[in-house]
Amino acid sequence: MKKIKYMLIVFFLCSLVIQGCKKEEELGEDPYADGKAPLGITISQTLLPVPSEGIVGTTVTIQAKGLMPFKDKLTFMFNGEKAEVLSVTESTIVVKVPEAGSTGITSIAIGDQLILGPQFIVSGLIKNDITFKATAGTNGYVNQFYEMLDGRAIVLGSFNNYNNNGFITPNNRIVRTSLDGDYDRTFRTGRGANGSLSRVIEIGGRFIIAGGFSGYNQRTENISNITSLYPNGAIDTIKIQTKRKPTLTDTVTQKWFPKFNGGTNEYINRIYPHQGKILATGNFRYYVKRTYDKDNYDFSRDTVILDSTEIRQILRFNLDGSLDKTYRFNTATNKGNVSANGPIDTYMHTDAANLEKLMVFGNFSTFDDQPAVRILRLNADGTKDPSFNPGSGVDNGITSLTYNATTRKYLITGAFTKYNGKPVYGMALINEDGSLDESFTAKFFEGGYPYFARQISNGLIVVSGGFKKYNNITRNGFMVLTPAGLLAPGYNATGPFSGGLSDVIETKSADGKKALLLIGGFNRFDNQPFYNIVRVTIE
Repeated sequence: MKKIKYMLIVFFLCSLVIQGCKKEEELGEDPYADGKAPLGITISQTLLPVPSEGIVGTTVTIQAKGLMPFKDKLTFMFNGEKAEVLSVTESTIVVKVPEAGSTGITSIAIGDQLILGPQFIVSGLIKNDITFKATAGTNGYVNQFYEMLDGRAIVLGSFNNYNNNGFITPNNRIVRTSLDGDYDRTFRTGRGANGSLSRVIEIGGRFIIAGGFSGYNQRTENISNITSLYPNGAIDTIKIQTKRKPTLTDTVTQKWFPKFNGGTNEYINRIYPHQGKILATGNFRYYVKRTYDKDNYDFSRDTVILDSTEIRQILRFNLDGSLDKTYRFNTATNKGNVSANGPIDTYMHTDAANLEKLMVFGNFSTFDDQPAVRILRLNADGTKDPSFNPGSGVDNGITSLTYNATTRKYLITGAFTKYNGKPVYGMALINEDGSLDESFTAKFFEGGYPYFARQISNGLIVVSGGFKKYNNITRNGFMVLTPAGLLAPGYNATGPFSGGLSDVIETKSADGKKALLLIGGFNRFDNQPFYNIVRVTIE
């Protein structure tokens, strides 16, 4: 009873305090009511600039009051870039869109005070492709847009809703679409994958999918980050007779298992068709395989025997999922090669002689117990390629590496500042022999570094990352550079980008224009909401 009385007294006192605060709020002056803009300046947020969109050099009129006392002291900016002020009146300011201007919020700076204005759209050569149908994007990361020979595509990643088609039946990490983004309901993935998918390839009349998952549709177990699918999206299975002994009498049952019997103990981030087999890379340590048809003496449930073989980061599967012990494997020790002593990523391409080359990059100092400099190349047989010589390499980790088959150059990004002892700033273009291409010079980044870049066939370089400025010019996380490393004229009018790219794919719009498909993990492009996939025209 005393406890209840004490609680009532506390409640009563708290009520008095709250009421007192409310009364004070009612009687006191609202600090936001009738507030005056800094310095007595107001810029209309409802009246659009005239015009509201234009190219570099366009004369723009904006409604603003109170600027006359500061007309010789103010700086007007388009998305952070200074513009020429043509005139100031009691009710307007007239300005010219600067060469470095891009879509975004306008603003006026007077001393240390900043007054925000309305948005202005700077028109450039990159435009949203209105013919692309996946306007709602996805609700999770997109890792790959795989173009098939029949004119369709497989889209996969970490999402479960593609273009608002997954509300009733989730699109769990994999869908099939047209090249213009239309959702294909005939692809029978059922419940899809129960974890993120990184890659898909076609080989041996099947799709092979990989990533970080343990179940696919009705097969909720016995998968270790990789499996095979029929062309219609259903998992490829096999019927096996199994034995179980819960009593003194053997029980024989038949059960369906994934036909691809093999995998890894950790995430697979890349797979490639390789000499009629499947090359997989990631930061795994073990190859795993299940023995379906041996007697099982587990008294409580049906289980299978799981065998493992040590092989790190790079391995090759046969098409049935068995481990190919002819590739980067020591049969005497029954172990794979040790690979790198730190995280890796890979990129496969064919060289001028049409030989398969695997680039290995990341943040490591040894590879196969030999000194390494965070980047190297492997021959088709898995041995180190001595014809690629990066010298002392980079002084920090590499986040992405891409290859351009037209220019025959590698492009790397990361937080490094040197390549083979020469100064570079977060990006470097590399010749096929590993030497630095000094015709490209990245300028200084502010606010972050580039995470991903790709050189497209015309030589231009598309870059995304956490940066805010490049060469002292506002570029919010996305830009296009010339082959020399300068901002490409006409291609950098897009507004703020929020997120990161996993790939840039050269393609065409439905009406035949040159286009780029941008995929990854982002929620804003050109200061508009776009989710993880968007197609833009570039002409």
